[in-house]
Amino acid sequence: MEFFGSPRDAISRLKVTVPLYKTLEHPNLISLIDHFETNDGYAAIFEWFNGECLHSHWLFALQPKHSHPESPFYRFKQLSIEKRLQSLDTIYEFHKYVESKGYVAVDFYDGSILYDFSKDLTRICDIDFYRLAPSVNDMGENFWGARRSKSPEEFILGAPIDARTNVFTMGAIAFGLLGGEMDHSFSKWEANRSLYEVALRAVSKDREQRYKTINDFINAWNSVKN
Repeated sequence: MEFFGSPRDAISRLKVTVPLYKTLEHPNLISLIDHFETNDGYAAIFEWFNGECLHSHWLFALQPKHSHPESPFYRFKQLSIEKRLQSLDTIYEFHKYVESKGYVAVDFYDGSILYDFSKDLTRICDIDFYRLAPSVNDMGENFWGARRSKSPEEFILGAPIDARTNVFTMGAIAFGLLGGEMDHSFSKWEANRSLYEVALRAVSKDREQRYKTINDFINAWNSVKN
């Protein structure tokens, strides 16, 4: 409904995407129930999850996202550190599974996170651009993703998109939900110093300085979480 391109392109993308939801089926991912051709396109039906998108740009764009009392992102940031850490655990657990299946998380950002404030549950949605690993940036600077969550290699044509890219993405999400998003200073960080150091290593501009895998990142994260 909000797409300004060719409907045929949107239909083709959806058809390509549907198998991903089966391949990466997981309790932390929204559940695909059915998919089928229609007279004018293609439909995918998902089990209803009573969550709100943390990047509701259609209602709260730019600054209101961070300050409006009804903005899901603003409300999420008012939650306790413990609840936000639980949400991150859900995100990390799913992406550990993604990595184990041989995929990389392309275009994962806060718009891919649904949060149910009544039950404090998190689910992942919008995995449409996830790819088999290893992959490469075949689009250059316009590679899929939000600038605040993209690794340096996701701006460079021909650069590798792999497990270390996944690690950067997880670190960037941590700074988004616990810190100052693209401002990685400790003064904006709300959790403990040790978690900050883990997240900071994850978002290193030097790929070789990051954790090699999401599993390594999670192990380091969990070892200092309490």
